[in-house]
Amino acid sequence: MRRGVRLGIDVGEARVGLAASDPSGVLATPVATLQRDHQGLTDLDEIVTQARERAALEVIVGLPRTLSGDEGVAARAIRDYAAALHHRLAGTPVRLVDERLSTVDAHRALHSSGVPGRRHRARVDQAAAVVILQAALEMERSTGRPPGEALGGRKPRARRPATKSEGTQP
Repeated sequence: MRRGVRLGIDVGEARVGLAASDPSGVLATPVATLQRDHQGLTDLDEIVTQARERAALEVIVGLPRTLSGDEGVAARAIRDYAAALHHRLAGTPVRLVDERLSTVDAHRALHSSGVPGRRHRARVDQAAAVVILQAALEMERSTGRPPGEALGGRKPRARRPATKSEGTQP
């Protein structure tokens, strides 16, 4: 497993949850809930500051897919957000990971830890970021590969089958 702090991001319409891992990449913990700034994008600036202060190896952004695994309007908006973040980070990799049911899991974790339901709103974004980041860390630990999809990289080209005239020479 690669060593280094990772940041986890849960992007919502009103708030952005932020979590960080320990330097060994084992445990995710909550960091902050940022107000989403659709106009000035100050939330992106704060994430960049956190990434630089922590010398983050990478930033993991939750990608909301439907239960069937498709991407809808929300996923496209998160891809745009992640691309803007990637541009501002200039060198720190950004990866997208599936975040299906992360908010549900975060509410469940808050409830089981004794946080009253009326106080969930203030903490659920951070908790969802922890769920996203912890899942990414476990995915890397089990596969030995960085989790999710890297932004800024080229997609592998599809192999096309050889035609009779191309691939049958002796």
